[in-house]
Amino acid sequence: MDVVIVTGAAGGIGSVYVEGLAKAGYAVVAADLQAPEQLAARINAGGGSVLAVAVDVSDRASTEAMAAKVEKSLGRIDGLVNNAAYYSAIVKKDFTELTDQEWDQCFAVNVRGAWLCTRAVVSAMKRQGRGKIVNIASMTVPTAPPGFAHYIASKAAIIGLTRALARELGTDRICVNTLSPDYIAFDRDYDNRQPQMRQMLTAQRCIGRDETPDDLLGTLLYLLGPGSDFVTGQDIWVNGGRAFR
Repeated sequence: MDVVIVTGAAGGIGSVYVEGLAKAGYAVVAADLQAPEQLAARINAGGGSVLAVAVDVSDRASTEAMAAKVEKSLGRIDGLVNNAAYYSAIVKKDFTELTDQEWDQCFAVNVRGAWLCTRAVVSAMKRQGRGKIVNIASMTVPTAPPGFAHYIASKAAIIGLTRALARELGTDRICVNTLSPDYIAFDRDYDNRQPQMRQMLTAQRCIGRDETPDDLLGTLLYLLGPGSDFVTGQDIWVNGGRAFR
């Protein structure tokens, strides 16, 4: 059974990834600041295989401890989904109003976190002779809505990091790709603070409805599965046809 780590797994989109991967037959590691034990227990009770692990993705020792625990418990690491992100706490504001702390926190989680988690698991993948890494970016990169400069910059960095890693890891048969979703209104409190965003984006899509976390599962399973063994360094948009390239 292939083993896939999902960071930022405690709730929202991350928990949907964990459930979807477990249903698809993966052994899933649900990693978050606080180990999502209840999520793991619920899925395991239904016949899935989920290991809950605590990790601070912005801390090197924590990511290395996570990888070591997964190898010790499950024997291998086949996939990594770098989903942990600083987003829901963001308050829309002009880039001149951002504090140093807001900027640094965004990059610490969104960029350094993806780098450190990849760094922690890649030795296991190299020993196995294969691996799949999926970095989660955002449609805010090509569309650049105002008021989110630090978030957009961090997700643009993720796309660049994906390409750099794909180039360095290709000879080890490790594929590294980016999945870029559109706005997903899973956090109702945040949605209420941005009332125009949801309606505006829905109206711009060819498929004129809300995007849900379930809409991402097919692409995620493709990027983690054998059908994408010759796909690397790519940024795949899942946006209902809001933007093309």
